[in-house]
Amino acid sequence: MYEHRGNSVKTTGEPKTIKDIVDELYRMYGMKRVHDEHRALDKWNTVVGETIAKMTEIERIVNGILYVKVQNPSWRNELQFRKAHISKRLNEAIGRDMVKDIVFK
Repeated sequence: MYEHRGNSVKTTGEPKTIKDIVDELYRMYGMKRVHDEHRALDKWNTVVGETIAKMTEIERIVNGILYVKVQNPSWRNELQFRKAHISKRLNEAIGRDMVKDIVFK
């Protein structure tokens, strides 16, 4: 395990996963929010599935709002109906409530 002291890290003898180490580094350098946003974007294809992933393109996430470009109006309308379900599944995949809303454009 590692203990954070200033800009140094002290080992305590217990092993940590690479993921835990990277997460700690993001926290240490004030980049946790950016890292979590990237994880949300990275989970999109898995959460929505291959068909929807092909019809959409993630643009950005700002203050909990995920902006998604959709190829045609029919799909945009369909995704509006699925928005709450998609948000819930994304947050479950991330491990915290980060996506508050989705804007389909």
